[in-house]
Amino acid sequence: MMENINFEDIRPFNDTEVHDVLQNIINSEYFSNAVRFAFPNISPATASNKLLNIKTIKEFQIDIMSRLMLKKIKETSSALTFSGFEKLTRQQPNLFIANHRDIVLDSAILQILLNHHDLETSAIAIGSNLMKYPFIDIVRLNKMFKIERSGKSRELLHTLQRTSQYMRYILSQQNTSIWLAQRNGRSKDGNDHTDTAVLKMITAGSDKSFVDNLNEMNITPLSISYEYESCDFMRTREIYISRRQEYVKTEIEDFESIYQGIVQWKGNIHLSVCDSITLNELNSCNDLPERNDKFRRLAHIIDRKIFQNYHLWKTNYIAFDILHSTDDYQKFYTESDRQEFLEYAHNGLQKIEGDQQELLNIFLEIYSNPVKNALL
Repeated sequence: MMENINFEDIRPFNDTEVHDVLQNIINSEYFSNAVRFAFPNISPATASNKLLNIKTIKEFQIDIMSRLMLKKIKETSSALTFSGFEKLTRQQPNLFIANHRDIVLDSAILQILLNHHDLETSAIAIGSNLMKYPFIDIVRLNKMFKIERSGKSRELLHTLQRTSQYMRYILSQQNTSIWLAQRNGRSKDGNDHTDTAVLKMITAGSDKSFVDNLNEMNITPLSISYEYESCDFMRTREIYISRRQEYVKTEIEDFESIYQGIVQWKGNIHLSVCDSITLNELNSCNDLPERNDKFRRLAHIIDRKIFQNYHLWKTNYIAFDILHSTDDYQKFYTESDRQEFLEYAHNGLQKIEGDQQELLNIFLEIYSNPVKNALL
């Protein structure tokens, strides 16, 4: 029955479409600039020839995207570490529900590490707001599928039901894992909390019971942390403005965030695969009488796994101690580390209009909230 549902407007490209899509990318007005940014030592002509030799999605991901992302990560980070990948197998796909800090790198790093562990790359859920830019073809070549973010209530409900059905198709028929952010958009303030609306969307495509519905999805939380937060000053500015008025994004703001997230210094990065949600945990949620309470408990369980596996860095501890006027975590950093972090903060914040003390407090909250969550 599910095979007859039309997923054309939300699915990624498949292998039979690769050649034509790559030809369109090569012919686009953005191609030369993209090559100069991604591979400055390669001419557009050389890049064209390489692309036209690619026949499959897997080849594109491994030969182009993984190479590009690894290059940028090496340029902008001290180290990429990981844990928990021994829990994954090729036989059992996972619905990864992840905390979300960087638009591109969160899911890109997962793909690199899956490939490193000889596992298939995952499909990636992406908001429709990000599918309006020139790189849409590249997005769809990377197993990214669309989740609609706007529309009238009835239309949106139907769309989300179909998205849920498509996710089940990916997991059960394609035997492919999925990366899904735990909330709509990135965590702006460093607080990683799963939105129950995301969990309800997951279940919308099935009439099965709460437990059976979610158990077959094999939900596996992911926890990613950056020593230096992606777009930290952009996020500080957004929070500051939002406290005073409705924050309205510019037309190219998401694109600027993508670019900044790729080129900004990140320090250390760690990605952890948490334990999957168990049948017993789902049953404990199902014991609650109200539907909303079931989803709230499940969200709490996912959050706890993410908090417990979140790798805290010296920047987190420094921010917490400064913000709360304590020295509780001084064993994790030196006075030189503290001064260096404060200098980094002041240099970035002085470029933002507004009350500098309030801006500093917002900035410190972004970094200190993971420490607070670890204490919960």
